[in-house]
Amino acid sequence: MATNMNKVKSTNDLELKDRLVAVNRVTKVTKGGRTFSFSAIVVVGNEDGIVGWGLGKAGEVTAAIAKGTEAAKKNLIKVPVLNGTIPHEQEAKFGGAQVYIQPASPGTGVKAGGAMRAVLESVGITDVLAKSKGSSNPHNLVKATIVALGELRDAYTVAQNRGVSLDKVFNG
Repeated sequence: MATNMNKVKSTNDLELKDRLVAVNRVTKVTKGGRTFSFSAIVVVGNEDGIVGWGLGKAGEVTAAIAKGTEAAKKNLIKVPVLNGTIPHEQEAKFGGAQVYIQPASPGTGVKAGGAMRAVLESVGITDVLAKSKGSSNPHNLVKATIVALGELRDAYTVAQNRGVSLDKVFNG
C-alpha cells in the first residue's frame, strides 16, 4: 500500500466543519458497579479538499466529541477534488473494511453509506459512487476511506512527478 498522503501543516487559516460519525458507550465493570464512558469518532473538513479524522474518549458525550475534533485537526490530508468529483477510481483497505470509490458525472450526488458519506462530504466531493465491502465498523470504514482519498493523484501531480508534460500523461 503506497502512502503518498499530503499532510496539511497548519490549521490556523482553515475553516473546518466537524461531522460526528459515531458515538459508542463503553461499560467498565468495577467492584463498585458499572462505569460508563463514551468514545466518539469525528471527521473534520473544509469542504475544499482537506479532511481529517479523530477519536475522542471521555466520561461525557460532549467532551468526547470535543476531544475527537481536536484529534481530527491534528491529522489532516489534502485530497485532489476536480469539479466536485475525484480524479480516478480507487480501492483501499483498513482492517476488515474495504472501500471502493469512483468518479461520477455532475448531478449524481454522493452515493455512499454512513461513515463513508461523512468523510466524502467533508472533503467537498459532491458526485461520487462508493461501495464498502467487508466490515461495516465505522472506525475502520473512516480510516479506509481516508487511505483511499490519500492515494488519489490528479493528472497535474503525476505529470510533475514524472517530469513530463500534461499532454504526455494522457497520450502515453
